[in-house]
Amino acid sequence: MPWGLKRFQQSGQLHFLTFSCYRRRANFQSIRSRATFEASLETVRQGYRLWVYGYVAMPEHVHLLVNEPQRCGLARALQSLKQSVARTLALRAADPFWQARYYDFNVWSEHKFLEKLRYIHWNPVQRALVARPEDWKWSSFRHYVSGEPGTVEIESQWTVRTSERMGIFPMVQTPPKESPRPSRAWTGHPPE
Repeated sequence: MPWGLKRFQQSGQLHFLTFSCYRRRANFQSIRSRATFEASLETVRQGYRLWVYGYVAMPEHVHLLVNEPQRCGLARALQSLKQSVARTLALRAADPFWQARYYDFNVWSEHKFLEKLRYIHWNPVQRALVARPEDWKWSSFRHYVSGEPGTVEIESQWTVRTSERMGIFPMVQTPPKESPRPSRAWTGHPPE
C-alpha cells in the first residue's frame, strides 16, 4: 500500500481489509497456523466488539470484512490481532511475521458488500487451493451456507436468528444515510 494513502475510518461503514505476511511468505501454510489466526480473530472480535461479516486465511495473506469496532479504532483492533498471531507463531523469529500496513476499502453499498464477500469466499478456488469454496475450512463460507458455527462468530442471518431465539436483541447503531446497511444475503455464487 502506498505511503500517504488516506484511510476513511470512523465513518460508520464496513471495511474490506487485506494484510499480508512478511514478504508474502506462506506463514499460514499449516493447519495449526490458520487455526491460531482464527482463534486470535475471535478473541479480538469479542474484546473489541468487532462484527465479522466474512474472512479467509490464505497461505500468505488474510482478507476480512468487518465493521468499525465499538471500543476503539479499527487500526488498534488490527494491531491487536496481528500482534496476537505473531506472538503465538513467531515470537523469536528473526524476521517480522507480518508485512507493515494493510489495505482498507470502505464498503459503502450492498452491491460492494456482496462483491467483497464473494471475493473472500472464492479466493481459495481462484488460487487453485481447493475446487469449491466449502472445501477451504479457514473462511466464513460454510457458515453462510449452513449456519454452522465456527471458531469465529460471523454476523449473518444465522446468528441473528439464533440470538432472537435466545431472547437477545442487539442494539443497532444507525449508519449515516449515505452508508446503507448491507443485507445478510448468502454468497454462494462465484465472483463475476
